[in-house]
Order: sequence, then C-alpha cells, then structure tokens
Amino acid sequence: MNKLTKYCYGICLLISIAINILLSIYLFLGGGEKNDEISYRPPLTWSKKAAMEAEAVAAISCSGHGRAFLDSSISNGHPVCECNGCYGGTDCSELSPECAADANSGDPVYLEPFWIQNAADTAVVISGWHRMSYDYVDNTMMSIELENHIRQLHSVAGNAVTEGRYMVFGVGSSQLLSAAVYALSSETASSPSKVLASAPFYSIYKDQTVFFNSENFQFEGDANSWESSDFTNNMDVVEFVTSPNNPDGELKKSVLGGKTIYDHAYYWPEFTPIPGPSDEDLMIFTLSKLTGHAGTRFGWAIIKDKNVYEKVLKYIYLADMGISKDTQLRVLKILKVANQEDGKPFFEFAYNKMRERWERLTSVFSKSTRFSIQQRHPLHCNFFHETRLPSPAYAWVKCEREEDDDCGAVLKARKIIGSSGITFSAEARYTRLSLIKSQDDFELLLQRLTELVSHENGCIEKM
Repeated sequence: MNKLTKYCYGICLLISIAINILLSIYLFLGGGEKNDEISYRPPLTWSKKAAMEAEAVAAISCSGHGRAFLDSSISNGHPVCECNGCYGGTDCSELSPECAADANSGDPVYLEPFWIQNAADTAVVISGWHRMSYDYVDNTMMSIELENHIRQLHSVAGNAVTEGRYMVFGVGSSQLLSAAVYALSSETASSPSKVLASAPFYSIYKDQTVFFNSENFQFEGDANSWESSDFTNNMDVVEFVTSPNNPDGELKKSVLGGKTIYDHAYYWPEFTPIPGPSDEDLMIFTLSKLTGHAGTRFGWAIIKDKNVYEKVLKYIYLADMGISKDTQLRVLKILKVANQEDGKPFFEFAYNKMRERWERLTSVFSKSTRFSIQQRHPLHCNFFHETRLPSPAYAWVKCEREEDDDCGAVLKARKIIGSSGITFSAEARYTRLSLIKSQDDFELLLQRLTELVSHENGCIEKM
C-alpha cells in the first residue's frame, strides 16, 4: 500500500512539474495576449519601475471627480489630485454648489473613459535612449508606420482621400493652419494675399494671421462679404473652410473658390454623418478632436500639390525641426486601438456619448422660447450605414428676446460660462457652449440650463 501511495505521489509530482514547465513556456513566449506583433517576451527589467509608478498613479481614484498624473504636483510624497471643474478637496470629493458651469473651452475630455478601458493597449513606456536622433533611419522627421495608420484610419472612417497625397505632421492643427497660409500665400504679388473665412468662424484664423504680421498675407474678415465683389477677380485669396464648422457644426464649402484650407478637425463619425470622403487640395486634421488627446499636440495635413507640400514641410522644419518622436510613438499606440475592428468600437463609443448629450440637451431647449440652438439636419452616414443627425461638439445658442442682445451675459448671470458670438465674428446674441468636456462638466451644464429654462417657465423642473 505504501509503495502504491508513493507511486501515485510520484506520478502527480511529475505531471505538476510538466504542467508548470509548459505554462511557463507559454507565458514566456507571450501566449494568450491579443497583440502578437512581438512573439518573444523577455522578463521585465528596467521598465518595471516605470510600470509600477504608472499603475500606482492610475489607481488613485480622486473620488471619480479628478485624476492624478505622473507629473502632478507632489504632496507628502504622493501625486496631488487634479480635480474636475467645481470639485475640490484633497480627493476631489467636495462639490461647490454655487460654482458656474464652464462650457467655454473645447477641451475634449469626454473620451477619457474609453482610453481607461483600453489602458493596456495604449500605455507607452519609453526608454531613456528612445529616438535620440533628430531623424528616423530614413532621414525623415515623420514615422512611416504612423503615417500608414493615419491613412488606414481615414480609409476606415471614409472621410478623406489619401491615396496619391502627401502628408505632413504638425504640433496640433494650429501650427498646420499657419503653415498652410504661408504655403498658399503669394510671394510675388504686388499686394499681400487676402485671408478670409465665412462667419461665424474659428477665431484663431484671424488671430494667427494678424499675430505673424507677414508681408505676404493679411486677414480681411468674412468671406461672405467679398462674394459679390468684382475685386476678388484680381485678388490673391486664401480661404479657410471649417467643415463641420466651429461653432455651429454646419458642413461648409468654399464661398469664393480658389485656394482653400479645409479645416476638418470635426469631420469624424462621432460629430457628423460622413456622406463621403473629402477630396480637397489641402485638408487639416487634429488628434485632439478625433481621440480627445489635445495635450499630445499632434495634427496632420493631407496635401495634393507637391509644391504646397514642400512649403508646408519647410515651415514645420524651420519652426520645430519636426514633431517630437515621443509624441509620434504615443499617437501610433492610440491610433492602433482606434483602427481595431475597422474603427467600430472607438467610433461607436464616441458617437454614443455625443448622441446622448445632444438628446438630453435638446430635451431641455425644447421647453424654451427664450433660447434656441442650431437646427440639425439628418444625413446618410457611410460609416454607420444609416441616416442620422449630426452630434456637433458645440451648441450654438441664440437668445431670442430682443432685450437679450448679449447672450453670454444672460447665461453668465445664471452661472453658465460660454464663448461669446463676437469671438467667432458673429453677433453677441449668440453663445457657444462646449459639449465635449468631462461628464462632470456636462452634468453641471445641463443642471444650470435646466434651472435657466425652468426659471423662464416660472417652475422648477428636474432633468
């Protein structure tokens, strides 16, 4: 009996050892992971500390109303919570009840939950010796792999023609907008090129053009005011076309024709139906509005003409000698996730967020006669294969009463902070409200708007 028991123990031990050996080999070779790009997984050594630090900071909850970061301020040896608007305290648990809803900026934090869900696939650990050179091995400033993923994403979304086109990376779209004006303006004309945009338009078009004060171009205001002018036949014109437009979300076309810069920051399925790919001579996109990573500062231009491409490239090189290699690596990781499953998980998450916000916002404004928001018109979306309403990044609010000629002031008096229509070369009767900030920001905005409309109707209604 003892011999039989020892024999059984021996067999079990051998089987256990064999299973452990096989399991170790499986894990060592990266078995069970979704990403099979790297089949060999050496044991972690120098990256352990960085990974532990990142995990520790990410685990700080900040009561769900803020976030701690690796580069946050340190207090008592720990990163300090950075709280969402109207929240405070060491753990962001204290809500200020009289705080104003700040809907002024276009800070696109609404997508943070998606990237938390995809933390493993988007995390980046960079060695101290990563890409120390100015250039890549092919003597260029741009990652070919990243460019390929950008082209793939446009193909997935169906929003831009990229085949046979040149691409340039920039520090966000802001730098590329300035580079495009430089590239399209005339250096030989007797008078500066006139830079125009149809109102209401994004204020940075004017601000940058005026700030750089070039001899080759100058800002001349609203393109609509020049539409019927005979002078345009003899003028060198560069026109900004924002589509969908900031602030009202309208899909726009050039008013004057000729040299145009298409700002397509919001031409993605979460904000607008995509009826077809844009096929313009110069198109600019930005990561900030696509994925929400505004702080990464990355954008790209898609250019048809080689001479224009070379001038934009020259501008970027002289301004910054290219884009940070660290930034390009992070963007690559982000876009790999955005491209997964033909973009469906990412774009469906983003669109559902925006659609829900618009449904709730529309419900509030439907009860008001004093305030209105822009009309939204259904279009067929080739990405979602259905006809749907746009879900713009901003609500373009109009004060309908004659005495409310400063809509921003009316809203501010009720603890709602927006961007005045004057900022967009429109009337002060309009105000832009951002819908792409954090969930906390949106909930407070909706609460303040509900209170405003309820006060108008002489009753208190719940959201």
